[in-house]
Amino acid sequence: MFVSLPSRKKPALRWATPVLFAALWIAFLWAATRPAETHRSLLLAWGALSGGLSTPEAWIGALRDGSALRLFTALFLHADWAHLLGNLVFLLIFGLPAERTMGPWRFLLLFLVGGAFSNLAAALTIGAPERVIIGASGAVSAVIGAYLALFPRAKLGVVLPLGLFLEFVKGPWRGRLEQGRL
Repeated sequence: MFVSLPSRKKPALRWATPVLFAALWIAFLWAATRPAETHRSLLLAWGALSGGLSTPEAWIGALRDGSALRLFTALFLHADWAHLLGNLVFLLIFGLPAERTMGPWRFLLLFLVGGAFSNLAAALTIGAPERVIIGASGAVSAVIGAYLALFPRAKLGVVLPLGLFLEFVKGPWRGRLEQGRL
């Protein structure tokens, strides 16, 4: 007979996800409270620019002048509240369990490096120099990927307000729903 004994080892404190959560909020509030022209120049100065990195000389120049760091700083800038809230919700849902398994330092490294690589991929793909890449969506996608790799059999539930779903999806029930016969 086997008896399950609780481990004496304390569960590791998860601090990286809350720190990232707070940093994303603080950066957004700081940028959002700036006047419109200052806010725009802030996005241009700290967001990842999408054009101009197509040659090795451009890469060397970006590394020398420090503009390659904008691949990281762009993670903390967001276009609006919805952009930020979407990233924060998924960061909490998938980040806390992933951090518990990976540890805070590996998790933080995953977030920053995954986000920088996704910004780099976007910069190389978009290629239009007037476009600015901002947000933590790529970093959160890296966290979701790690979660799915760490917990391949995890069941994920989705809450979807039915009325909202039926509003955007057309189906055979559409005419009956509008006539009140569903």
